[in-house]
Amino acid sequence: MELLDLKACEIPGLVKDKKVKALDITNAYLKHIEENDETLNAYITVTKQLALEQAKNVDAKVESGEDPGVLAGIPISLKDNISLKDVKMTCGSKMLEDYISPYDSKVAEIIKREGGIILGKVNLDEFAMGADTKTSYFGVTKNPLDPTRVAGGSSGGSASSVAGKEAILSVGTDTGGSVRQPSAFCGTVGMKPTYGSISRYGISPMANTFDTPGVIGRSVEDVLLLLQTLVGKDSHDATSLGNEALKELTLEDDVHLKGLKFALPSLYKNQELDEPIQESFDRVLALLEKSGAKVDIVEMDSLKYVIETYHILVNGEIAPNMSRFDGLRFGHRTKEYTTLEEMYMKSRSEAFGDEVKRRIMIGTHILSLDLSSEYYEKALKVRTMIRKEFETIFKDYDFVLSPTYPVIPYKVEEEMSPVEIYVADLFTVPVNLGNLCGISIPVENNSSLPGGVQIIGNHFKDHEVIKAAFAIERSLQQ
Repeated sequence: MELLDLKACEIPGLVKDKKVKALDITNAYLKHIEENDETLNAYITVTKQLALEQAKNVDAKVESGEDPGVLAGIPISLKDNISLKDVKMTCGSKMLEDYISPYDSKVAEIIKREGGIILGKVNLDEFAMGADTKTSYFGVTKNPLDPTRVAGGSSGGSASSVAGKEAILSVGTDTGGSVRQPSAFCGTVGMKPTYGSISRYGISPMANTFDTPGVIGRSVEDVLLLLQTLVGKDSHDATSLGNEALKELTLEDDVHLKGLKFALPSLYKNQELDEPIQESFDRVLALLEKSGAKVDIVEMDSLKYVIETYHILVNGEIAPNMSRFDGLRFGHRTKEYTTLEEMYMKSRSEAFGDEVKRRIMIGTHILSLDLSSEYYEKALKVRTMIRKEFETIFKDYDFVLSPTYPVIPYKVEEEMSPVEIYVADLFTVPVNLGNLCGISIPVENNSSLPGGVQIIGNHFKDHEVIKAAFAIERSLQQ
C-alpha cells in the first residue's frame, strides 16, 4: 500500500479498521516533506512534533475502541494566516516573522478534534496579497508539476503541498480567487464555499467582506470531506452561518450532468486564453454537450466592472486592517527611533513588502474624505448590481461556467505587472463580490500543465456545485 497515494476519503476507514496506522501515514508525509520541500518551498513551519502527537492519539483511540474522528489520520496543511496554538503565524511577512499564536482558529480546533493530522503552516503571498507567492518574505513556492514555474497564490503553499504529496488536503483562504487560482496552476481541486459557511475566527483578515476559508485537495470527494467537517456556525464569528445542505450532501453513483443548465458569459467566451487553457475549457464544453447538459452564451454587462470594483473595495478594507500592525502591540518593531510616530513609520516601512505598501496606500487614498463617495460608495453600488445580475442569471441557469485563470503558470523568473495580475482575476473575483460559491477542477490537455475550469453557483448552492464538479471529474476520467 503506497501511503502517499491514498485518498483522503479512504484514510479514516482504513485507520479505524486497523489496516493502516495514522502514525505510519504521518511519518511517510513528514519524510516526503523533508526530502522534497527544499525544492518546493511550500512550508514555512513544519509542525513535526504536533503531527506525531496527533497521530499517536488517533491510533490510541482506535486501540481503545473510541471514535478517532471523521478526519482520522488525514495529513493536512494550513495556510500561514490561520492560527494554530503555540505555532508561528507569519502571514508570509517580516512583520509577523516571530509571532506565535496563543490560540487555535476554529478551523484548527475542528481538525484537531476530528483526528486530522496538521503537518504545518504553508507559504502564501504576504498577508495574502498576490497571485504567485512572490510577495512572501519567505520566498516563492514552486509548482510540483514543473518546479521552474510558480504555484500561484495567494494560497500557493496550500496547492503546492497537496500537488507535491506533502499533504492530502489543505485549508487556504480565498479573497478573490486565492484558493481556486493556485489549484488551477497545480492541477488540484479548489473550492471557495459560500461566504459564511466556515468560521473565520482565528484567521488574519485581508478584506473582511470577501475573505472565505476554502479547501484544496486532489479530488472533489476529498475536498467535500473536509468542507463538510469545517462548515458550521461559530459564536466567535458573527458572519458564520453554516451550510446545512453542503453538510448533508452525499455523492451517489447516479450524479449526472444531463439536464443541467450552464451559463457562459459572452465576456468570458471571448476572453483570450493561453492555448492549453482554451483546450481544457473546450474539452469540458464538448463533454457537457455530449452528456446532455445545456450551455448558453449569456450577456452579463456588470462583469465589465468587476476588476475595478473588486480592487476599490478590497483595498479599502485592507488599509484599516493593516493599521493594527504598528510595531506597538505585536509584530516587528524597529530598533532605532526617537518618537512614537517615527517608530510607526520605520516599523511598517521595514516590515511590509512592496505589494502590501501599495495596497495600503491605494486603500488609504480611496477612503480619504473627499474621495470615499467618488470611489468606495460607488463601488458598493456596483457590487450590488453585480450580485443582482448573478441572481437574475441563476433564475434560469444552475451554474455559471468559466475558465479559472486565463494563463498557465509562468516561470519563476518571469514577471507579471501588478495590473496584469489584477486583470487576470476576471474569472474568479465575481464569486467573492457576490458572496457566491465556486470550484476549480483540473482538466488535462495536450500540454504537461492542466487547465482549471470553474463552476460558479448561487448562494448556499455549494452542494449542487460539488455534484456537478464530481460528475465532470468522473466523466473526464472515463
